[in-house]
Amino acid sequence: MAGVFAVMALSIIPISNHVGSSSSKAGMSSIESEAGPILSARLRDLRPALRTAQARYSIRAFRGSARRGAPLPPILAPYGRLADALGLFRRAGTMLTQFVFPSVYAIPAADRNFDGIGQGFSGPGGTFSVAGAPPDPNGDVGPNHYVQVVNTDLAVFDKNGVPIYGPVPINTLWSGFGGGCQTNNDGDPTVLYDPMADRWIISQFSVSTTPYLQCVAVSATNDPTGSYYRYVFSYSTDFPDYPKMGVWPDAYYITFNIFTNGQVFAGAEICAYDRVKMLAGMPATQQCFNTTTSYGGLLPADLDGARQPPAGSPNYIVGLGAAPNSLAFWKFHVDWTTPASSSFTGPMTLATAAYSEACGGGRCIPQSGTTQRLDSLGDRLMYRLAYRNFGDHESLVVNHSVVAGSSVGVRWYELRVAATGAGLSMFQQGTYAPNSNYRWMGSLAMDQAGNMALGYSVSSSFLHPQIRYTGRLAGDPAGQMTQGEGTLIAGGGSQLATLSRWGDYSMMAVDPGDDCTFWYTNQYLPTNGRFNWKTRIGTFKFPSCGPVTNDFSISASPPSVSLAPGASGVSTISTALIAGSAETIALTVSGVPAGATATPNPTSVTAGGSSSLTINAGTATPGSYTLTVTGTSTSAIHATTVTLTVTSGAPVNDFSISASPSSLSLAQGASSPSTISTAVISGNAETISLTVSGVPTGATATLNPTSVTAGGGSTLTINAGTAAAGTYTLTVTGTSASAMHSTSVTLTVTSGASSALVNGGFETGDLTGWTTIGAASVTTGSHSGTYAAMVGSTSAFNGDSSLTQTFTAPASSGTSWSARTRSRTTGRRPPCGTTRQTPLTLCWQKHARTRARGPRPVLRSSEVARTHWR
Repeated sequence: MAGVFAVMALSIIPISNHVGSSSSKAGMSSIESEAGPILSARLRDLRPALRTAQARYSIRAFRGSARRGAPLPPILAPYGRLADALGLFRRAGTMLTQFVFPSVYAIPAADRNFDGIGQGFSGPGGTFSVAGAPPDPNGDVGPNHYVQVVNTDLAVFDKNGVPIYGPVPINTLWSGFGGGCQTNNDGDPTVLYDPMADRWIISQFSVSTTPYLQCVAVSATNDPTGSYYRYVFSYSTDFPDYPKMGVWPDAYYITFNIFTNGQVFAGAEICAYDRVKMLAGMPATQQCFNTTTSYGGLLPADLDGARQPPAGSPNYIVGLGAAPNSLAFWKFHVDWTTPASSSFTGPMTLATAAYSEACGGGRCIPQSGTTQRLDSLGDRLMYRLAYRNFGDHESLVVNHSVVAGSSVGVRWYELRVAATGAGLSMFQQGTYAPNSNYRWMGSLAMDQAGNMALGYSVSSSFLHPQIRYTGRLAGDPAGQMTQGEGTLIAGGGSQLATLSRWGDYSMMAVDPGDDCTFWYTNQYLPTNGRFNWKTRIGTFKFPSCGPVTNDFSISASPPSVSLAPGASGVSTISTALIAGSAETIALTVSGVPAGATATPNPTSVTAGGSSSLTINAGTATPGSYTLTVTGTSTSAIHATTVTLTVTSGAPVNDFSISASPSSLSLAQGASSPSTISTAVISGNAETISLTVSGVPTGATATLNPTSVTAGGGSTLTINAGTAAAGTYTLTVTGTSASAMHSTSVTLTVTSGASSALVNGGFETGDLTGWTTIGAASVTTGSHSGTYAAMVGSTSAFNGDSSLTQTFTAPASSGTSWSARTRSRTTGRRPPCGTTRQTPLTLCWQKHARTRARGPRPVLRSSEVARTHWR
């Protein structure tokens, strides 16, 4: 069901020795529960809660029409996955993947690299022993501390990685509080640092007993070992599984997968907790909305950096779309004064590049030395949905695991908030899969400079699971993780039968101290085993990230205007934010000749805005003049010039031409556009014919359209193809009846990432990048796909046919490799997809996809038959 969903507001009154009531505006039955003192003693002074065996529930939501409304299996079912029982595991289709072999590894080494909570970890609270799996590692960083939580413990570290508190059970936070939050220690934890308030939020659910609860603690100071305000939010008999939290100015937002009566998947629930009240230790409420069963595993936007979202901005909720190759998003605006005015708008859909869920959403990750496969959690987005406001734009980054050739890679996205307020748009996306190893369980974030860091797990039949990371710089080519790969730790062991669960999530955070240093936590195994996991915490930063000074650029288009006496013309004065926050820029003009006028409108803009400079030649003496437009902000002053030519007679028809961007860096086989703009600078607008020259051999450059009326624009699409690495100047010439002008685009062709095999133009119906011999062509409609490369002929053909591509491996040896498919045929080909196929047909297919979410059992080292769903 799209649109606005029902809202419920639950009132929590956590006062000592008083009953807190919960009521629902959606018509749910009211419930009552005891709540202890809202303010705890200092955490470091509390006696750690006992680690006791709990019957815990945590159900993984399942999706797809085949599973909607399906009840949970009987109590012994935790020891077998529902998806397997129903026979719904889906195999990934055959795909051709472009592998990337970077020749230069620029990823910075880890500055700090130390063990977090795991088997044998020791701190002031004692020594930790693993009692279950997976660990669900999660951690965040503040000005002076790093706080890590796992199922079901927490620890606090200083910035050097020294543990100063813990490990202790998480429910220690609710000592003396009463009820399920004090008694149960059920996990699925999250920890977040609130950079706006300099506070900490620690949360876990209570699901061993009913009512089902979410336990939330907010630190009373910036000391994570100090006192906390404790809250409990009830969901009655609706099991609130897989909670994920985000910090926003008006609320702490949290998402769940809901199971009615703990059994039937009922869709996602998204709630807002009253942040302002919780920071003050006052009674707080929640407001919640629900989706249909088409959605689950949603994530709320979580703020990074000191710059807050624009006033009144909704929180953005994002998940995988109900349709293939899409993301869905909602806008959640909460109104604490008038709850009925709160809104939850969506779902709205963003199209993505084609993908298949890793392992069909299930388990297929191989490990060295064992046949036990690990769970991919490929049916959902991975934590977090990290938000950052850069002043001139707002970005959100997120990732999930997808099929990449014969293995698994990390698909990542940068979404941007549309300036129109319509919601989110796709800015860039890519799949990181540099080789045939399996990469999954990712977490992604951006620093203040716009650089990205992606952490993840890596495994293969030749590798024990490892923790690695990669990244990209803000100015790197779109859709690429360009900085190579770093390793936090190479695991020394694999997880043995019959334990397939791994992680559930990891977390990449950004240090608020410098807003540059990335902190990442994930799990690994030191030796082969089943319940011997450890976690690792590591930090790194890109050298290009540093203190930011507010600054801007200014430019004029066109940069010259020719006017007859009394005539007027316009030049657009554009500004752009190049560092820091957007400031107000005052615009002034000097150098205007006597008798003429030059007026900017408006006279001030915010960095990133533009103004129209209207010039009237008036009675100025014919000649050439330089007009200087100066932009002045609090932090910087910059100027640009416009050349004014006043003619002596009737104006000559003339135009200007420019390219944006004027330089492109492309890997071999990659393509990108440049906008060719024209403008009337005098006289009347004429038709301009456009041509391009200087295109290197092996590359292509096309203009669309090839002619425009002065003032119009054309798109120049450049494909580097097989052009040799180097720098080239492409010249775009515009010719009208009265004038001819040119502009240039600098093309830099790089090797490295493009030196691997590419799929050429198969997706668009040609064989770009491949060499053919004999009968080789592109067909359509093969095996329900869009395009297929066919080697051979559908008619009788006698001779050799081949489809060949040669690339240079980026090793110092310079070894050349060749990939070739070849067929010798004398007859008609059977349909694509048959066992014996002559001629050979390479098929690229779009597969129908069903989404599934099934229960995932957590196994305990004690081997006791407990009902424990995670």
